[in-house]
Amino acid sequence: MIFDNEVLYDDGQHKFIMLGTDIGGSEGIPVNQFLIIDGTEAFLLDPGGAHVFATVLANVSEVIDPTRLTGLFYSHQDPDVTSGIMMWLNVSERAKVYVSELWTRFLPHFGVYDEKRIVGIPDKGMEIRFSSGNVLKIIPAHYLHSPGEFTLYDPVAKVLFSSDIGASVLPPGTKSRKVEDFQWHLKNAIVEAFHKRYMASNAACRKWVSMVKGFDIEWMVPQHGAIYPREMTEKFLSWFENLRCGSDIIDEVYGR
Repeated sequence: MIFDNEVLYDDGQHKFIMLGTDIGGSEGIPVNQFLIIDGTEAFLLDPGGAHVFATVLANVSEVIDPTRLTGLFYSHQDPDVTSGIMMWLNVSERAKVYVSELWTRFLPHFGVYDEKRIVGIPDKGMEIRFSSGNVLKIIPAHYLHSPGEFTLYDPVAKVLFSSDIGASVLPPGTKSRKVEDFQWHLKNAIVEAFHKRYMASNAACRKWVSMVKGFDIEWMVPQHGAIYPREMTEKFLSWFENLRCGSDIIDEVYGR
């Protein structure tokens, strides 16, 4: 199923756009990309691997001139997130890379040597400020699943980009990218199985939920699968806060 770009927020000055994707046509795990525009500045969230670069570039080009990109936010180091990094840096000479301080030392393996274009995100997170005064809040999500993982909250659009938290694999024939029935989604989109195996522990889940549950969230948008409107976000956070996963179920993982 092919989906077009979808605007989740637009007040004329500030926009949050879910870029188009083909959830069944690409090899590997389908990924979501998101574009935030604030005046003349633009941020691309988890731009994706080399094999989706052409598609993502075309989607961005429908909205803005890609040379306008000022920031590339990488939530963690996985290749489905980062392997197209040099292509994007070649597209926009203005763009800076925002990634965990843990992963900056690995960027030369992707061909990134210009340290002036790299902003290492400290473990406690940070804010990115646009020239308009609007900010993006980078929220730690360590061990969910990477030891250097970050999520991002846009207070203007009221959108929480949750990276791998909330990720799903939509069944063939899915006609919507929005979660409409949480219990159905939990079981049929491999949500429960994925989070139990990929998330490190309930302690990590609880810590992250404690940091984001006070935010005003219209949408929670993960890197994979369907996005969560407000009511479904609340249900997910309640479920995730109590999830036993990773080291909590280590004997199950080892088959004992």
